[in-house]
Amino acid sequence: MGSGGGGAAAAERGGQVSAGGTGAARPGLCPPPPSPAHDLFLRSPDRGPRSDRAPKIYTKTGDAGFSSTFTGERRPKGDRIFEALGATDELSSAIGLAGEFSSEKGHTFVEQLHKVQCMLQDVGSNIATPLSSAREAHLKRTSFSEKPVLELEQWIDSYSEQLPPLRTFILPSGGKSSAALHFSRAVCRRAERCKPEKAVPRSGGRNSAVPSTKGSLFTCRKDVGSWNGDSSVVPLVQAGEADPNVAKYLNRLSDYLFVLARYAAMKEGKEEKIYIKPEL
Repeated sequence: MGSGGGGAAAAERGGQVSAGGTGAARPGLCPPPPSPAHDLFLRSPDRGPRSDRAPKIYTKTGDAGFSSTFTGERRPKGDRIFEALGATDELSSAIGLAGEFSSEKGHTFVEQLHKVQCMLQDVGSNIATPLSSAREAHLKRTSFSEKPVLELEQWIDSYSEQLPPLRTFILPSGGKSSAALHFSRAVCRRAERCKPEKAVPRSGGRNSAVPSTKGSLFTCRKDVGSWNGDSSVVPLVQAGEADPNVAKYLNRLSDYLFVLARYAAMKEGKEEKIYIKPEL
């Protein structure tokens, strides 16, 4: 994994994260809470005081293929924790690109996208703090409440009221802003779901089928024991390693990005391409 996203970079660097990744806080948006995603250094409470020296971009601590969680565990970089962190990092990058396209068109919702990116920093912090090894000091700094989920729902309702009824399948289209938001939505779904067919038991456990989570468009398998593979946020929540509100946030975020893509196309006067069954 690279060193881009806050939560992901923090784990990748064995506890370091640059505050510059989120940009300066704006009035009324994304205030820096007491969360490790907004600290200059993301350190375990046991690691002592923070240094005043600027962090190095490279630390060489991951050269052997292992990285650290916020709780201090050293795990293989292929661990599901880092898979989920990487997917969340990609999502923030996709939203950042969509935000740049939207900013060029003067869309006011760009401020909301910036706040979403800040929230994804906190999502990463929560993921990087597996509950199985977290203590109270860790949990206080990385908890994720339901408030951001409710805020997304308010945004979704507000934009939905301004859109024409959805009567057919819409293809990713509608101009650069809209298409980039559709792409972000697809990345969000990937960050949320798991791909169990690649899961490999790490400690002799067996994967077993479980019903899809209510309200989400995915189906996952939950391991009896611990497993390593191509997985994302939902399996971590199902295994009790991450806060359920994190999964709720990503599920709602994909809906928000879909509605916002349609709204961007409408405001720009762009045509949304619809599904037409091809004639074979």
